[in-house]
Amino acid sequence: MNKSKGKVVRYNKWGYIFLIPFLVVYVVFQLIPLISTIYNSFFENYMSGLNQIGPTFVGLENYKALFQGGDIWIYLKNTMILWIMCFIPQIFLSLLLGAWFSDVRLRLKGSRFFKTVIYLPNLIMASAFSMLFFTLFSDAGPINSLLMQIGFISEPYKFLSHTGSARGLIALMNCLMWFGNTTILLMAGMMGIDTSLFEAAEVDGATSTQVFFKITLPLLRPILIYVVITSLIGGLQLFDVPQILTNGTGNPMRSTMTLIMYLNKHLYSKNYGMAGALSVVLFIITGLLSLLVFKVSGNDKRKG
Repeated sequence: MNKSKGKVVRYNKWGYIFLIPFLVVYVVFQLIPLISTIYNSFFENYMSGLNQIGPTFVGLENYKALFQGGDIWIYLKNTMILWIMCFIPQIFLSLLLGAWFSDVRLRLKGSRFFKTVIYLPNLIMASAFSMLFFTLFSDAGPINSLLMQIGFISEPYKFLSHTGSARGLIALMNCLMWFGNTTILLMAGMMGIDTSLFEAAEVDGATSTQVFFKITLPLLRPILIYVVITSLIGGLQLFDVPQILTNGTGNPMRSTMTLIMYLNKHLYSKNYGMAGALSVVLFIITGLLSLLVFKVSGNDKRKG
């Protein structure tokens, strides 16, 4: 018995050895930067012209200054609006495509080709995507030219000068970039459902719509919660598309300025104390919203 226990211990040590690379990467690239960010958030540390001010310990003053201006709430609202405008059509489109491609009764031809095509936008850099849309929807761009030629408008429409159209373009770009990834995840969940359930429903005379809402959707709940939370985290980190499309201004009237763009302004001005405080607040907001989604979904309940 003692010999067998000794063998188990010797075998188990390899599991811990294989975890070492992950732990090293996690500590160096995530844990240490996180602790450093929290530490810096309590210091006054910025550049004033060519002079370095600080670092001087100021306690919670950076957090007070962050909330006193009220800008953080405006940028949080902008970020959430852009995420919602992107996520709602994205999840509907992904569910629809996932249901089509995973339904064996439809026997769609060329499904592998179309699965590849819908994922391709996810491989394009956000900067390239933003520059493409900036060119297409500029005042002298092809979209305005086309609309004027068909008589829909009489003069170029300034897409980036109106709140609704500017937000719509950002949401559209993010939806096109990420719906393929969401579709693949949902399809993986759908293909993991026991086919005998679908066969039994077909025998009972259930329609495709009834099968989707009564069988597929409830069993997709765990993967849907994962998609919502990961999309929410990505939405709160939205930066590259609005940054490039609006040249970092967040116009019109700061309606497309996101929290990460606001954070970038502090980093660009080398105000590390305020940037650290905003990073910590963003970390807390992300955690609270993710926990809210987890609670509302009922995924935290455990069967006795």
